[in-house]
Amino acid sequence: MGQTLSEPVVEKISDDGQDDRVAFGVSAMQGWRISMEDAHAAVLDLQVEDAEKGFVAAGPEDRLSFFGVYDGHGGDKVALFAGDNIHKILAKQEAFKNKDFEQALKDGFLATDRAILSDPKYEEEVSGCTASVGLISKTTIYVVSSIFRSLQEELSVNKSQGNAGDSRSVLGVKGRAKPLSYDHKPQNEGEKARICAAGGFVDFGRVNGNLALSRAIGDFEFKKSAELSPEQQIVTAFPDVIAHTITDDDEFLVIACDGIWDCQSSQAVVEFVRRGIAAKQELSKISENMMDNCLASNSETGGVGCDNMTMIVIALLRGKSKDEWYKEIGDRVAKGDGPCAPPEYAEFRGPGMRQNFEDSGDDYDLDVNQRNRGVGGRSGRIILLGDGTEVLTDSDETEMFDHEEEDKDLASQVNKGQTKLDDESRAGREETPGPESHGTSERQQTPESMEQNPFDTPSSTTSEKSDITETTKADIKVIPESALPEKLVTPATNQNKK
Repeated sequence: MGQTLSEPVVEKISDDGQDDRVAFGVSAMQGWRISMEDAHAAVLDLQVEDAEKGFVAAGPEDRLSFFGVYDGHGGDKVALFAGDNIHKILAKQEAFKNKDFEQALKDGFLATDRAILSDPKYEEEVSGCTASVGLISKTTIYVVSSIFRSLQEELSVNKSQGNAGDSRSVLGVKGRAKPLSYDHKPQNEGEKARICAAGGFVDFGRVNGNLALSRAIGDFEFKKSAELSPEQQIVTAFPDVIAHTITDDDEFLVIACDGIWDCQSSQAVVEFVRRGIAAKQELSKISENMMDNCLASNSETGGVGCDNMTMIVIALLRGKSKDEWYKEIGDRVAKGDGPCAPPEYAEFRGPGMRQNFEDSGDDYDLDVNQRNRGVGGRSGRIILLGDGTEVLTDSDETEMFDHEEEDKDLASQVNKGQTKLDDESRAGREETPGPESHGTSERQQTPESMEQNPFDTPSSTTSEKSDITETTKADIKVIPESALPEKLVTPATNQNKK
């Protein structure tokens, strides 16, 4: 585990917004980390650049909303750049103007990498970031799957809960969690083949024994081969894209960094959000409550609950007003139409006062039988998730959904251990009330955090700082007070990145 503070920073950057198509609530918190490396963007009307008129708002039928969460490693600069610029760079792409949004997202990510590389300010920059992005039209959600996790996270995942330790986009479908993103691991066969072909290697689940990510924005020390295209580099910013057709059962989209998913399963998050909606809480307040619930009561938990946290909840209004949308979900919950967290989860007790519940386990299963089928080439396309959801990928031979089979050689290098929390110390902490969060918003932060790009109206675009750390994982589940939480310990060096 990396460096932590003696006390967590629980103040939050929060915001809410809405138009006639979507509503959103976002919140970000530094937590136990010595700095904040997360960044995020929420843009209700992603404007299209016109050579003569500048940026022009799209018409009602063509309007697009953009939401992104960026988790930095090795520093905050690349994540900050991504939070401020990816959506603007995306809107400049020719494919975007031609309404080929899948290709526009791919082109936009590579263009972002080029923009950073060509800026003298980033000449010596060594940091990078992951990205989880959602682009929402009237009928479709396009999700960038540029998500990653390390070996220790892969091996310590609780399979029953589905905690994967990655940034993630999850759709709430009548209380059931439907994943709209998947991970790129260095040990995946397709990823490993690209890394080795570019002159790199995978050791301890890390690229060149160092970086635990196979795709990222930045990390230019792994993108130095002049003979190779950006897609063929040891580490690439080239993303895969998932397209999902919105249905009447789709209630909301959650985009969050691994600080949330380390602690909660996708299904638990969807049920938690649904309970907050039924209680008529603002979406940003639901995000704040989730972060407080995930926050560790101390920094001795092996990293779980100690990371930076960012979470966006996006309401899919589907022609309804926001009040009508709240009422529809509230009525469904009252009738038992779909799983939901217990009522007490709408009555939160403050930061670090964690409440865990057994989720229903009623989430959508990924079609893992498809994961070894060939999905490659410029026109690669395969239906994976059903109900109008399809995966579009240009990555040759990449395993799409490998959530079950582990690399045995790598696993043998990980030593298992157990950590017992000091019960008396923990009890003492939990008896001391934590600082309550009451919808802390951007206007309560520093002027610097309130700055808004004139191109991004109406929008919320914020970038926060954190420290790069390597976290270990613990299964999060309801257990007797005396039980020992299991964790896995991996050799750590100061040179290793997230």
